[in-house]
Amino acid sequence: MVCQNRTCLKQGSAEVLTAFQKNDIPNCTVSGSGCMGQCGSGPMVKVLPDEVWYSRVNPLEVPFLIERHLLKGHPVQAMLYPKFHPI
Repeated sequence: MVCQNRTCLKQGSAEVLTAFQKNDIPNCTVSGSGCMGQCGSGPMVKVLPDEVWYSRVNPLEVPFLIERHLLKGHPVQAMLYPKFHPI
C-alpha cells in the first residue's frame, strides 16, 4: 500500500506508486491507499500482511525494496519507519 493522501502526494507518493506499478511482482498487489495517519513522514509504504512500514520512500529506491523485501522476504532495515520499527 502506498499512501496517496494530500501530504504524501506533496512528498512524491504518486511517483512511488508508479514505480511499484511498473514492475510485475508475483503474488503481490500494489495499490494506493488513503491516509495512513503518519503525515509528514511520507511517502509512506506499508507491506501487508507483514505489517512492515517504510517512510520517506524515494521512487529510485523502489526496485531495491521490491527485490529485497517483496521477492526475497528481507525487510530493508535502512528504510524502515522508526516509529513502528525502532532500531
